[in-house]
Amino acid sequence: MRIEEDIKLGFKDVLIRPKRSTLKSRSDVELQREFTFKHSGCNWSGIPIIAANMDTVGTFRMAEALAAFDVLTAVHKHYSIQQWSDFISRMPDAILRHIMVSTGTSDADFLKLQQILALSPLLRFICIDVANGYSEHFVNFVQKAREACPDKVICAGNVVTGEMVEELILSGADIVKVGIGPGSVCTTRVKTGVGYPQLSAVIECADAAHGLSGQIVSDGGCAVPGDVAKAFGGGADFVMLGGMLAGHDECEGTVVEENGENFMLFYGMSSEDAMKRHVGGVAEYRAAEGKTVKLPLRGPVENSIRDILGGLRSACTYVGASRLKELTKRTTFIRVAEQENQVFTQL
Repeated sequence: MRIEEDIKLGFKDVLIRPKRSTLKSRSDVELQREFTFKHSGCNWSGIPIIAANMDTVGTFRMAEALAAFDVLTAVHKHYSIQQWSDFISRMPDAILRHIMVSTGTSDADFLKLQQILALSPLLRFICIDVANGYSEHFVNFVQKAREACPDKVICAGNVVTGEMVEELILSGADIVKVGIGPGSVCTTRVKTGVGYPQLSAVIECADAAHGLSGQIVSDGGCAVPGDVAKAFGGGADFVMLGGMLAGHDECEGTVVEENGENFMLFYGMSSEDAMKRHVGGVAEYRAAEGKTVKLPLRGPVENSIRDILGGLRSACTYVGASRLKELTKRTTFIRVAEQENQVFTQL
């Protein structure tokens, strides 16, 4: 046993210090980024925000809505082959280019992944998603996927430390998903005592990935648009959002009524509700590591994504970054004890 004394920080622990800027308007900021991925060699340009592969967020309807904003969606792994076929047959090419196909690491998952990818050559992104990316089995699966899909962009995770980011990139991942425990409906830190403050995880993992010409996605922990800016400021190449995109018309959560008001259920993918829905319940050897919450219905997702992108543009103007790519170079974080004056709260 040992203790690391270095302070590790989450998004709530910092603010971004403003700097002199020559930008006249938020409209001058370019949020699109262009990447050439290490292993696949694919080129991609767009706004590097990803809707999380949760079954109430990473839906086909969400993908269709967010593609209009040049934003990616990691479509959850629980759609059938037939549902994928129906979706692909009616979608224009532009939408299919903004989709990540999610998969687990079982033999059945691998077979299903290959069947989905065979439906269209425009499906270029694979998201290999497990809660704990530190297992040898997971690394072997990433290698297997890379061998089978040499021309696909592979995003794999989740991990929170630099050495495992390096391991996954060297094993075939183009992008590594970073985050253990920060999600709004994740209880891993409570159930297991394991985790890592998200901003420090992003900073350390980005340094490791970029040294090998790889990328990272910050997954979890963003509650407000300012957190998205902090993730990019910390070096994240992509930011994945779950709770901030939940509860919208494009989600497929169960709607319940309480005291005459409608709410949508939102739960973590390791929660009891998720496991009951997809695998028949919580296995006797494990504990649920997610919770279920009720969110007020939030209308079309376009309103929320405009708010997020607007906040991101504004953050760039505060530090003089004319392009999102420049934000991390111009970011200085200051540690703080408070984020917001909450003397008055909204009705």
